[in-house]
Amino acid sequence: MNVSPTCHLIAVLGGKGGVGKSVFAANFATALMLELRSQVLLIDADAKSAGDQNVILGIRPQKTIGEITQFQGALSPQALPQLVTAHPSGLAYIGAVRGPEETFKVAADTFLKPLEFLSRHYKYIVVDLGNDLQAFQLMMLQEATVAMMVTAPEVLVINQTQRLIQDLLTQTFPMEMFQLVINKAGPGALSPQAIAQSLRLNPLGMIPQDDITTANSLSKSTPFVLGANKTPLAASYHDLVRKLTGGPLQKLKALQKPQAAQNAAKAESAAAGPTSAAAAAANLVSGGDEEQDPRNILKMRIHHELIKAMDLKKGIADTNGDRAKEEALRQKTLATITQIIDRQAAGTARDERSRIIKEVLEEALGLGPLEDLLADPAVTEIMVNGYKKIFVERQGKITLSTTTFTSNMHLRNVIERIVTPLGRRIDEKTPYVDARLKDGSRVNAIIEPLSIDGPALTIRKFKKGGISADKYVEYGSITKPMIEFLRLCVENGLNVVISGGTGSGKTSLLNMISGFIPSNERIVTVEDAAELQMQQTHVVRLETRPANMEGTGAVHIRDLIKNALRMRPDRIVVGETRDGAALDMLQAMNTGHDGSMTTTHANSPRECIARLETLCMMAGMELPVRAIREQIASAVNLIVQISRLSDGSRKIISITEVCGMQGETVTLQEIFRFKETGFDKNRKIIGQFQAMGLIPTFIEKLEQKGVIIPREIFTNEPPKTAPKPGPQIKGPVMPAAMPNLKKTGTGGST
Repeated sequence: MNVSPTCHLIAVLGGKGGVGKSVFAANFATALMLELRSQVLLIDADAKSAGDQNVILGIRPQKTIGEITQFQGALSPQALPQLVTAHPSGLAYIGAVRGPEETFKVAADTFLKPLEFLSRHYKYIVVDLGNDLQAFQLMMLQEATVAMMVTAPEVLVINQTQRLIQDLLTQTFPMEMFQLVINKAGPGALSPQAIAQSLRLNPLGMIPQDDITTANSLSKSTPFVLGANKTPLAASYHDLVRKLTGGPLQKLKALQKPQAAQNAAKAESAAAGPTSAAAAAANLVSGGDEEQDPRNILKMRIHHELIKAMDLKKGIADTNGDRAKEEALRQKTLATITQIIDRQAAGTARDERSRIIKEVLEEALGLGPLEDLLADPAVTEIMVNGYKKIFVERQGKITLSTTTFTSNMHLRNVIERIVTPLGRRIDEKTPYVDARLKDGSRVNAIIEPLSIDGPALTIRKFKKGGISADKYVEYGSITKPMIEFLRLCVENGLNVVISGGTGSGKTSLLNMISGFIPSNERIVTVEDAAELQMQQTHVVRLETRPANMEGTGAVHIRDLIKNALRMRPDRIVVGETRDGAALDMLQAMNTGHDGSMTTTHANSPRECIARLETLCMMAGMELPVRAIREQIASAVNLIVQISRLSDGSRKIISITEVCGMQGETVTLQEIFRFKETGFDKNRKIIGQFQAMGLIPTFIEKLEQKGVIIPREIFTNEPPKTAPKPGPQIKGPVMPAAMPNLKKTGTGGST
């Protein structure tokens, strides 16, 4: 809170215009000053203010809220007379605008420091918030001790007030901070009992209707508690001040102070009794072996009541991916949770109450404690080892998060919420699963009995929109000449295999280089879990399917690759080759689908060749090794090796050409490599990218098609200065003119 503990900030608002909020705020602030003989500050913060308070008080503010936020001087007691305007009665005043020609536009965070300063000099601050609650008004309401909800005994006004209260409840404002004031009360209007029943609030005060006194005071620009202090109208304000300050205000102020929410939850749990349904549910999910955190018990009790009040599974199913329905369900659930926590834990501090509401909502409709981690752009991987341990990776370093699940059952529910919409399942019969989130993040989950210490969940996040080529260069993962070389290779239909270890960034790199594919080509992607984020429009995405409960109906990568061949693809992109599908992929590369790409697990280009051999043998075709190697040598043009280094950084450590066969061996020649040279003082790896001085064998074929590849990218020497004007030799530059470059037809075996 930015308001001093010695200050009470009283917000005045209403659900509809015309109920007299501004007149009420001015007269209430004046009555507060007179009744308590204390310093009171009135602030006009109505978003639609036209200077009404200036007219009601008969003064012109020397500084508005916007001017105070831009005040260049020091916020000291000596500066106070320059900031506030003194009314002849002694009331201090800050206006929103100087007149109807100005518009009130102030950023909420810019007034926090002045508000804290003002709260140290005034015991009471009354703020007129109007009925249009924007960011600034909501900020002030968040800082308020009490909100005076001004209404009138009219059906339409009550209806709008009800809507405003409901909106504020869904934004986690506690119901008890609202104090109802019925303005313009009189015979023939709605009864206070009917109003209280509709709004679920008992009126704190009744302001009688007296249009004559009000009109006279406005014409004289003097609050009627000063100019007509003997009238019943003025007396009702003094009575309201006494009621508010006689106990409710102090009680609501105590609500703002940090409280031991766990003690409150423990007391609530004890009151519920050991045989209550909530306690039984808590005991069930914990297995009865561990002592539950009282805060978690409170959350589980709220969740238990929520399930009784709403059919969440049906609600989620009915949304069917419709965003409007999802938002409506979210608002309804939020309102229900708010009402439950007001019943279950009425004394919880406002900040803690907001956190609990947020957490229960995320557990009910989202992914619980994972939501904040997924929203954090710095987190690249989330690893859950049972409900108590959530590890996260940031900048290549793994740390233990402070957030936890409430129980293993809660974690299990989150896993099921991830996999069920994808048509996958996880249970005792199938205790592990691969899946994905809506944003394409990769998910793996495994449960008991295979996972001994509770469910294990691993989420590998992908940056929204992928990582651009410029970002790879900025991160130091590759150089611009290497990027340019890869772009030319992809554009001109070379078959590429990306090789690397687990978590090295193979799929992210595949996403990046796939962006070089011309937009007029038809692409078919094949994946176990759809993760690729193609930028082109002519894309068909295929995803495998696991077996059903009867053990039938499974569709594997091999099946989809074979089907993709009948879909007239220009290129086939396989997310990862990890079984006999490698043979089908190689055959596709060899049968006219140039420019196809895939990834595989290997620690070097040479190991990548061996890995592809092994995977082809898994196809069950019993082909001789030489035939498999010939398939690899003729299909694969380029191997891009990416690695995650010991400091957590990811780099393309090698770009290698597959040149062909030499005897029984597939020959390779390395075009680019990353060479480590040591560590800096922060233990970050230092190294440099090097061109190996070898020209790929496919360069001449590309040049015959009119594709010009600058030979300078294959050398580490800086570009030479431009020659002086003179006779120019026409024709291609031969390798003999560049002794530092080696051209080989067979390549060097690496």
